[in-house]
Amino acid sequence: MSHTDPLPFTRVAPDALRTFVGAVYQRAGASAGDAHVAADAMVQADLWGHQSHGVLRVGWYYARLRSGAMRAQTDLSFAVDAGAIAVMDGGDGIGPVVAKHATLDAIRRAKAHGIGAVSVRNSNHFGTCMYFTRMAAEAGCIMICTTNGGPNMAPWGGLKKLIGTNPWSVAAPAGRHAPLIMDVANSGVARGKLFLAQTRGEPIPSGWAIDANGRPTTDPEEALKGFILPMAGHKGYAIGTAIDVLSGVLSGSGFLSDVHGPYDPVNRSRAGHLMIVLDVAAFQPLDEFNARMERYIETLKAVPLADGVDEVFYPGEPEARAHERQSREGILLPAGTIAGLDRVAADAGVPPVARG
Repeated sequence: MSHTDPLPFTRVAPDALRTFVGAVYQRAGASAGDAHVAADAMVQADLWGHQSHGVLRVGWYYARLRSGAMRAQTDLSFAVDAGAIAVMDGGDGIGPVVAKHATLDAIRRAKAHGIGAVSVRNSNHFGTCMYFTRMAAEAGCIMICTTNGGPNMAPWGGLKKLIGTNPWSVAAPAGRHAPLIMDVANSGVARGKLFLAQTRGEPIPSGWAIDANGRPTTDPEEALKGFILPMAGHKGYAIGTAIDVLSGVLSGSGFLSDVHGPYDPVNRSRAGHLMIVLDVAAFQPLDEFNARMERYIETLKAVPLADGVDEVFYPGEPEARAHERQSREGILLPAGTIAGLDRVAADAGVPPVARG
């Protein structure tokens, strides 16, 4: 821990976290390659500053692997394999592993046909959507990724959890810049951020959630018993339902309350995804597109600044900078997360994550 770090936090090297998480997954029966994918997806979320989707979740995933709700062995199959499109069955496998296979397959189809679409059924929670859309951007493609999740939002005006936060992401290459990547949930905040606030012993902002009786709350524990609010009111609810249709209904997977999230240790997830990839070169020369994207970003960043604002960022730029900084300095994790990792280490019988 450096002298400038707050006492409740510890810096951990990204490679140490990948090694630790990989060891946990291998102890649960995953291959070394699949364990690395799962670990890298979580650690990358932390590197980007999205700790709600990072190693905070290791214990939940490990519990699902131990119960058999999520299978450690990858067993993929195709219900449909038809040129530009496919329907992949994830066989209840590890979420990031299934999603990476689907992403690479969609990229391959896009390179062959100009567009590739892979619909995924019977998967699991895979972390951040942008982990996968970035892969396509780095391959000279634009990608749209959608996924559904376990219910934690009520239909607009209701008091029953039926709809997940159901995130989606769009990524595009941006020439000399890091890819432009949008990654948002359709709630005002991801459920993992409530758990992160609970872990840190911090209140949540007003407007994030309501309690079980529909009253506003700043207590993360009461929020977790209640309902996360959709972003932009009824609009977030509507987008959430559309993502559920694209991810769950279209794929033949679960939807609404048929989907179980990573916090459920025993039930099959039945999460569904949709990966749509566009090969930029099928639309215009990639160099021309990259030049246009550079001009696009430069125009965004050149606007006059509001009071108190030092710089305008384009989507994906804060994460790219956080990645560079934390790759050098290590990832700053709260004491609650470190304690959780130590509990998983004891349960799995693997060495605790190396500090410093």
